Amino acid sequence: MDNRAGEMEVFVAAAEAKSFSAAGRRLKLSPSAVSKLVTRIEDRLGTRLLVRTTRSLLLTPEGEIYLARAQRILADIAETEQIVAGGGLATPRGLLRVNATVGFGERFIIPLAGEFLAMYPEVRLELSLTDGVIDLIEERTDIAIRVGSMRDSSLKARKLLHSHRITVATPQYLARYGTPQRPEDLAAHNCITFTFGRNPGEWLFRDPESNAPYTRPAPGNVQASSGSIARNLCLTGLGIARIGKFDVDPDIDGGRLVEVLADYNPHEPEQVHAVFAGHEHLAARIRAFIDFLAAKVE
Repeated sequence: MDNRAGEMEVFVAAAEAKSFSAAGRRLKLSPSAVSKLVTRIEDRLGTRLLVRTTRSLLLTPEGEIYLARAQRILADIAETEQIVAGGGLATPRGLLRVNATVGFGERFIIPLAGEFLAMYPEVRLELSLTDGVIDLIEERTDIAIRVGSMRDSSLKARKLLHSHRITVATPQYLARYGTPQRPEDLAAHNCITFTFGRNPGEWLFRDPESNAPYTRPAPGNVQASSGSIARNLCLTGLGIARIGKFDVDPDIDGGRLVEVLADYNPHEPEQVHAVFAGHEHLAARIRAFIDFLAAKVE
């Protein structure tokens, strides 16, 4: 009988321990039996998964892919059995890989991580903060927190936060260079813009009387690749920035930043989503984290 799940378990043990002997002790098998089972997988796939050295086992690129998928499959099997045995309820457990933008992660996830892990002590959290868009499958990530519109229709998403952009500067900058009263006044200021967007050198405004939208140049000598970078540059007093409100709310509350041109704000939407690979039975650890985060940041 074909027992690929059992073979996967052996491979995962060998890959994680980087040793046939250690995997054998874990599974109560001889090192030669572990080696033969790994070789059987490699022969069936027609590719090398592990490189044997005198001291350790190293994963090939194909081995890394197989390990990630095998770990997920084995976790799904264990959770399925737990759900059935537990009358339909599963305890969140296992490794949870989360990727988030730097700003969102620093403001929300890092301060809340301890509380989440105290609620679910069998979960291990692996958190990475990047402002670039990652491939969830290639990066072996369970959840990604993304700001802006959704592009990949193959992924599922849950909205965590609805915000908008605001124009801000430090009190020190405004005391030195003056506070702009109209968008046209930005011509005399240094604007911190982004390296991305359709027109990164222009900002959108809305006429307070007619409610008509219009754009104005945002001249400046520095650009940022993320909201977090723009915020930090703005905090140094370098210039005026247009950033997501959720990124700078604590700075405004603390008096470190001041909103300007509020009457001209068009309230461009800044939606934050938790994104995950969609399937019918979402792992308990993934569902628990998304539910927890949604309750905390709304």
